[in-house]
Amino acid sequence: MLRSTVCVLGAVMTSQVVAEPPKVVADIAPIHSLVARVMDGVAEPVLIVPPGASPHSHAMRPSEARALQSADIVFWVGEELTPWMDKPLSTLSAGSKKISLLEVDGTILHEYRDVVEESGHDDHTDHDDHAGHKDHEDHGHEDHADHDDHGHEDHADHDDYAGHKDHDDHGHDDHAHDHDGTDPHAWLDPENARTWAFAIANILAEVDIENAQAYQDNAKAFDNELTLLGDQINADLADMKAHRFITFHDAYQYFEKRFGLETSGSVSLGDAANPGPARLATLREKVSEDQIDCAFAEPQYDTRLVETAIEGSGATILDLDPVGIAVDPGPKLYPTLLQAMAQSFLVCANGS
Repeated sequence: MLRSTVCVLGAVMTSQVVAEPPKVVADIAPIHSLVARVMDGVAEPVLIVPPGASPHSHAMRPSEARALQSADIVFWVGEELTPWMDKPLSTLSAGSKKISLLEVDGTILHEYRDVVEESGHDDHTDHDDHAGHKDHEDHGHEDHADHDDHGHEDHADHDDYAGHKDHDDHGHDDHAHDHDGTDPHAWLDPENARTWAFAIANILAEVDIENAQAYQDNAKAFDNELTLLGDQINADLADMKAHRFITFHDAYQYFEKRFGLETSGSVSLGDAANPGPARLATLREKVSEDQIDCAFAEPQYDTRLVETAIEGSGATILDLDPVGIAVDPGPKLYPTLLQAMAQSFLVCANGS
């Protein structure tokens, strides 16, 4: 704690000057929500990628770049989700901490997949098969402050989404993108959110000792909230396990595997790049073969590709929102996002 000496009417008095909390930045709204929950009552983090912009291909604004450059701590999913952040993060000062959450010990990781092109379906209810899984037992993550992860800039340009509502070029070659490696949509497994919240609290506590207890208490309270939320979602989605569906892009396997759901595929792969005609034709065959009940679009994308994929099937089109664009950013966004996703699946299962 810093101290300063002041003179008042000839008397010398010592006053305490409390150090400012660290300036913290988060990449996408769900991660911002986790950080905001841990920092609740202390300070507010800055969000880089705004709701409605694509984390896969966002172009930062100057104000976002300035927020990033002035950050003491940056929490981001990782280069797998936001490769454009690599260069800005590499220019941060040596004293800044850059934490890729995909690198945190205990994180459950899944590889990219393509259900449409697979000849068979794995059993997605087996939660013990996590290739690339980190050590789940260690929730004390104090070794991630030196990760050389990569940064954010401004987010008001919402026209950078591949497949965004105003993009009409759907003629991408099906194999134009590399879909090997880790699927970065790991925040959609609440077990990862639990692990990350403790990691965030530990890192903040190292930097801001004065508020360390508040961070730890917030993480523990959030842990309890996630337990109740996960139990509720499991109960609500018990009937959904018998239903098949497709999604706009393959962003949901973490949620599916956590809650025992099984997809018939997706219009786009995990990077949300627009599909080619061959992929759509194959997906249409699977839609017919699996007799899907629902197709899940996303609020920020044109629904025409989803409509094409299910034409004639009688499937219902519903929405899934993996980044919470319809929710105000802040500590409540993450649980609200999961609840909304569960509600969409529940509507699908109930047929109304």
